[in-house]
Amino acid sequence: MRWDLKTADPHAVEHLAAELSSQPSLRLKNPQIGSTLARLLVMRDITEAEAAGRFLAPELSHLHSPYLMAGMKTAVGRIEAAIESKESILIYGDYDVDGTTAIVVLKTAIELCGGTAEFHVPHRIRDGYDMRDDVIERAAAAGIKLIISVDMGIRAFAPAETARRLGVDLIVTDHHLPGPQGVPTALAVVNPNQSGCEYPCKVLCGAGVAFKLAQGLIERRIPESSHRTRTLNSFMKVVAIATIADAVPLTGENRVFAKLGLEGLRSPVNQGLKALLEVAQLGDGRALTSGEVAFRIAPRINAAGRMDVARDVIELFSVKDPARAREIANKLDQLNGDRQEEERRILQSITANFEEQPTLREAFCIVIDGEGWHRGVIGITATRVVERYGRPALVISRNGEEAHGSGRSIRAFHLLNALESCAGLFTRFGGHAHAVGFSLPVANLPELRRRLDGYARASLTLADFEPALNFDAELALDQVTPEFFSLLQRLEPFGVGNPQPVFAAHSVRLMASPRIMKEKHIKLKLAPANGSLLRAPEATDNRQETDSKWRKAITFDALGWHMAERCQQAGLLPGDVLDIAFSIDKNDHPEYGGLELSLRDFVKPEKADERVPEPQKTAAGL
Repeated sequence: MRWDLKTADPHAVEHLAAELSSQPSLRLKNPQIGSTLARLLVMRDITEAEAAGRFLAPELSHLHSPYLMAGMKTAVGRIEAAIESKESILIYGDYDVDGTTAIVVLKTAIELCGGTAEFHVPHRIRDGYDMRDDVIERAAAAGIKLIISVDMGIRAFAPAETARRLGVDLIVTDHHLPGPQGVPTALAVVNPNQSGCEYPCKVLCGAGVAFKLAQGLIERRIPESSHRTRTLNSFMKVVAIATIADAVPLTGENRVFAKLGLEGLRSPVNQGLKALLEVAQLGDGRALTSGEVAFRIAPRINAAGRMDVARDVIELFSVKDPARAREIANKLDQLNGDRQEEERRILQSITANFEEQPTLREAFCIVIDGEGWHRGVIGITATRVVERYGRPALVISRNGEEAHGSGRSIRAFHLLNALESCAGLFTRFGGHAHAVGFSLPVANLPELRRRLDGYARASLTLADFEPALNFDAELALDQVTPEFFSLLQRLEPFGVGNPQPVFAAHSVRLMASPRIMKEKHIKLKLAPANGSLLRAPEATDNRQETDSKWRKAITFDALGWHMAERCQQAGLLPGDVLDIAFSIDKNDHPEYGGLELSLRDFVKPEKADERVPEPQKTAAGL
């Protein structure tokens, strides 16, 4: 893996560091810490003190007016009219985390404002993705006059026409990219990515867009300021879960959602949310991280739509009875276990295919299919294929003459554009630059494979497949202190658009044999190469010298996820000197907790020319 040092304009760093040091609220007593914070902010395109303050301390007041979004005024007005005339509203949402939480947010907001809202979530296998004509026809027959889509609908041209023909008003709220033919004909389309919309934050998830509609409605219907603020804050927790799960950039409004929502998750009030945190073993009152939401909460919510029916999620967040909430949460936990087992089965089949078909390893865009693969799992499986092989991947489930697939991509490849290049092969498709869903006739698979590989070969080079690790700065192990970790915590929550800072340390010493955990992971005990095993500080009158010796004597546990095989191949032994790339975390265990390192990569140089080159340090460096 290539290690690349991120760069920051030293003049911008110096300017921002001076501004930050003058702000009493930041309490930056250590000039080096202040310079470090400024450098990390500049690398996130934050160069002025005001922007830094909003980034470090997001507030509800930092949200944009929802009425800056095209279509919002019309949408809110129509919902208000439905509330006044006591019309029942149908919310039509997707079956994943983003869609189900969007339903919860909008349904709750409408009911708080005095309205009545029903909902429909399609079954992933029976109904597929996006809106369907027959659902709209049934709703019209039942007397529904207003349908609101959430996290879907931006390419639902035929259903929109069906709604118009039946006299049903349709409001489309979505965040997916519109197609080349524009947007459907609807009463209102609320999507920051539609042409002509000048909304400042273009990267909201579906629940984020639904929240903006709820915000617009609440601002009109709830006049009392403190009540309105409490109501909007109460939505932050589920919007944060959706924002993190959907992997949208945690910048701008999304950072407000994530920061405030994670703080709110420390003390949830909703019975379903309490039960969900308990089954995920997170209900202990401490602050959650974005990683815990992404890998422990979101998969359990997603499991409902992947393996069974997503209606369970809406019931989970709506139920008042704690016993019923625990019952649903336990069901989601079991479904998530089933999902993991199905994912392992498909990945084993894919691995066998790669061993049997050399052409797969040579493809610039991997298109792999299997008979009867569970359609609820192929999306996350595509993610695993990209992680393992470093190339764009489409994983497709064949079922008779029809095929359904999901795709994930690498940073250099716009996957939705690639699908647009062969649009005629699909029954339906949509998505983003790095994630797509689609269906097509099985007979079209060979042509899809041929066209996408050709498109990828014209767009990518072999260098685009080379794994690269971008690190923020050089950091010696004796500089990893509680004070430094507190600085990094100011930048949380981490995620897309705001990655956890990664550092490189040269010449660290392995102090004990590597420990293999669960046959997949490793734990290394590391110390500065010029240090020694942990010992008490020597008696001396020079406190600075004592502290320096103490720091060099400290050892750190370093956890390497999925690195066991590589560790064994490297033949690591006590006393070996390594170069490591790492992030810094904290173990909260009451007995053996403390700062620990998360390995991103390690190199065991055999010769001087094999060592990862050290970056040139600047005055503003670490």
